[in-house]
Amino acid sequence: MSYGNQFTAHTQLKLSPFFERTSELNESQEWRRWSGYLAATNYELTHENEYFAIRTKAALLDITPLYKYIIEGPDAQKFLDRLVTRNINICKVGQVMYTPWCDEDGKQIDDGTVQRLSEHKFRITSAEPNLEWIECNAAGMDLSILDDSHATAALAIQGPNSRTILNAVTNDSLNNLKFFWMMETQFGDIPVSISRTGYTGDLGYEIWMKSSDALSVWDLLMDKGKPFGITPTGLQALDMARIEAGLILLDVDYISSRHAIVESRKSSPYELGLGWSVKMKKNKFIGKQALEREVIRGPEWKFVGIEIQWTELENHYRDVGLAPGLPSTAWRTSTPLYYNHEQVGYATSGAWSPILKRYIALAHIKSAYANEGTELQFELKVEHFRKLTAAKVVKTPFFDPERKRSCPS
Repeated sequence: MSYGNQFTAHTQLKLSPFFERTSELNESQEWRRWSGYLAATNYELTHENEYFAIRTKAALLDITPLYKYIIEGPDAQKFLDRLVTRNINICKVGQVMYTPWCDEDGKQIDDGTVQRLSEHKFRITSAEPNLEWIECNAAGMDLSILDDSHATAALAIQGPNSRTILNAVTNDSLNNLKFFWMMETQFGDIPVSISRTGYTGDLGYEIWMKSSDALSVWDLLMDKGKPFGITPTGLQALDMARIEAGLILLDVDYISSRHAIVESRKSSPYELGLGWSVKMKKNKFIGKQALEREVIRGPEWKFVGIEIQWTELENHYRDVGLAPGLPSTAWRTSTPLYYNHEQVGYATSGAWSPILKRYIALAHIKSAYANEGTELQFELKVEHFRKLTAAKVVKTPFFDPERKRSCPS
């Protein structure tokens, strides 16, 4: 069954090159809007199997809606080094760097990856459209900028069996491909790029290909992956996994400085737990002066992990004769956090982690109260009444398996 004509006729949303397959497999017919594309929320009636595929088998996700830009030319390296906070001058061919980029006030616009495809050619991926901003900052530079978002399709294969499946499909072994590196290879006669990256905090890869090859690549992966539990996976399971991994999400955990209507909604990389990605020893980059001042005075906020404590939460529900109410899916609602009944921050997203058996959240906390181990109170509603329950600041990522980074010996 194909829904292509129906959706094209009745919505303004774009259809991924994989849609012919994903629409047939989506039993729930639940979809979300992602960067103007129709994206599967979950394929089955609930997300549980898809979540456990990420953590115990292999999940296959369509990530085509990511924006992709090719920067190429003699000045490409110099330009990108000025554009983002990471040191692109040390990025080698075949390496991938995760990086934020900021406005002149040091407030974060977006975050994504920079892939060095060759000496003078790079690919940027991002959650938001950034073409106009990139072009404005490239004035006078000897380079070309290409919006490759539609021409290049992309899949993520994530989970402990992902390497085994790819090794069964690719012409070259992935056993020596390191974390945040990439390689050019082929699936038979289909050229693909594979990066050891992902948004789940687990062993995983992202596959980049021509849109015209999308269905053939999907079919090969599904066929070879069947013995290893490959499972088409939607955004609901992905959201739970990225929270466990402590990874931020634009428009949920922070607002782009381009869209924030008041200053208080803007965040710097230091306030988002990304200070490690700001390379102050670089000569120049957009927002450097403002970030230097922030380093001196210290960030007002910190982005931390929160664990909601079980015993007190259970007691709140028991007092009204109910079993504890735990979220079955990830939530994205701003939820106040208190210290001695004074609000000192707010959680932005959270979930009950099935693999960790912990109730976890990501939160903005005033710096004075953000030290690991600080005891806070988390606001929840029990039978229409607001309650405060015990929570504490904990280290992120919550889930961080060694297989994410290691290679077979």
